[in-house]
Amino acid sequence: MNSRSSETWRSPWWRSPTLIGFTAVLMWATLAPLTAWSGSIPPFQLTAIAFSIAFMASLSVGWRSDHSPLQTLRLPGRVWLLGVGGLFGYHYFYFLALQHAPVAQASLIAYLWPLLIVLLSAFLPGERWRWSHGIGAIAGFGGAALLVTAGETTWFEARYALGYLAALICALTWSSYSVLSRRYGAVPTASVGGFCGVTALLAWLCHWLWEVTVWPVGAAWFAVLGLGLGPVGLAFFTWDYGVKHGDIRLLGTLAYAAPLLSTLLLVLVGLAAPSWRLAIACLTIIGGAAIAVRGS
Repeated sequence: MNSRSSETWRSPWWRSPTLIGFTAVLMWATLAPLTAWSGSIPPFQLTAIAFSIAFMASLSVGWRSDHSPLQTLRLPGRVWLLGVGGLFGYHYFYFLALQHAPVAQASLIAYLWPLLIVLLSAFLPGERWRWSHGIGAIAGFGGAALLVTAGETTWFEARYALGYLAALICALTWSSYSVLSRRYGAVPTASVGGFCGVTALLAWLCHWLWEVTVWPVGAAWFAVLGLGLGPVGLAFFTWDYGVKHGDIRLLGTLAYAAPLLSTLLLVLVGLAAPSWRLAIACLTIIGGAAIAVRGS
């Protein structure tokens, strides 16, 4: 047994890197209701505010330690390119896809990223691809597709080609970022704070160029704060730690729990209605996750 395996074996289960990475999926499940409660803020402005909050929070937590986000200033340019390209690139191409294609089709293509993580991880040194991860990821994508398309037939039209391409680039961006991050396992997770700061600046620039400013009103500020501290904040830190040190193939499969949990949460808070497709998607995604867990 290698040193990493023996160290993981001795660690308490709640400190498992894979479990820590999965908390990002749980936080991403809150993205839809928090976004709905934040009001009609333009997407780039909302992204800019949330990442600004995440950056300031990371500074307040890490300023007295050796792993302050400011340490990222010393990182090589290729690490900066990977980090900022992953965080900002994903959101940029996702918003571009939504602007040039129907939401259902664009979201469905974008949700290829967990499946791509499972496939691309086979090229990582020391990783061995298992059929259980592939089947689990495909089942998860099927369940997510049922949720995204609302059980209706989805047609892909040539006039939306730009949006489809942007959604595919979005999926490739996040899956590549997640897989390549594992190659830089020595880079501290605190560096994500620096990436959040630059992503916030780029999002502000996009907002000033293309959007009209709409500030949150009243309780909507709490939803925006929740976004910056949770699904658009801490989630990126725990995901970074998970893909660097945990079972990245299992995390890729479990990521399909995000749209399922998000839909369930929307039902619980009254923003969506329960349906037969939700039940089928639940069984499909949970079944896929069970196959992947068993394989791990």
